Amino acid sequence: MQIEFYKYQGTGNDFVMIDNRSGFFPKENVQLIAHLCDRRFGVGADGLILLENDSEADFKMVYYNSDGNQSSMCGNGGRCLVAFAKKLKVINNSCTFIATDGLHHATINENGQVSLQMIDVPNIKITPDYTFLNTGSPHHVQMVEDLANCNIKEKGAAIRYGELYGKAGSNVNFVKQIDANTFSLRTYERGVEDETLSCGTGATASAIAMNAIGKTDSTSIHLNVEGGKLEVSFDKKDGLFTNVFLKGPAEFVFKGEISI
Repeated sequence: MQIEFYKYQGTGNDFVMIDNRSGFFPKENVQLIAHLCDRRFGVGADGLILLENDSEADFKMVYYNSDGNQSSMCGNGGRCLVAFAKKLKVINNSCTFIATDGLHHATINENGQVSLQMIDVPNIKITPDYTFLNTGSPHHVQMVEDLANCNIKEKGAAIRYGELYGKAGSNVNFVKQIDANTFSLRTYERGVEDETLSCGTGATASAIAMNAIGKTDSTSIHLNVEGGKLEVSFDKKDGLFTNVFLKGPAEFVFKGEISI
């Protein structure tokens, strides 16, 4: 069987995209999905995303981590899926879509910049050492001084698999402040089990966390990730973060076919 796929990336966070509106894809085949994401024997990606029909929105997003398991929301993947939907002529420049964490609104401009509305964030756990919140996926956020030399895989795995988050684990973000509204960020992603060049829900979580702990008063925050630059904006009232938007590029890389 031949599968047609598209490869997209958003600030280095890369995805295999498949148009599954006909429902042909074997969604329960964990080994197949992991194979397609394998960088040596498959296409290579941080995750695989299916675009499917939905009765109440323009389309549905079904997201799998590179280990082959269906996962929680992926911000950069959502932005790339919007660009993919436009390429397929499913949408024009704005849309709504359903993901595992609910309904999302998004727009895409002529330069390929996608602005994606994320979920509201009502609950944030703040401790002296770290902040924890859910932006569609769970995120541990902590500040470090020497971000460039931080062993993200080792330190991230220790937190992800540690007692703090139990069996489910958490994504782990390490953050350094650059100026009043700019932060650098590196992320360990569960399901990938390694550092990725970018994480959209992680950038969103880090921006909100930095505001929540008083590192910035800005509600429009710039994030330097390993694969480029993202922006997160939000409204804040009485500790509730609403109208949360993740903004950044979503780029088509190539199209191909693979036999399975």
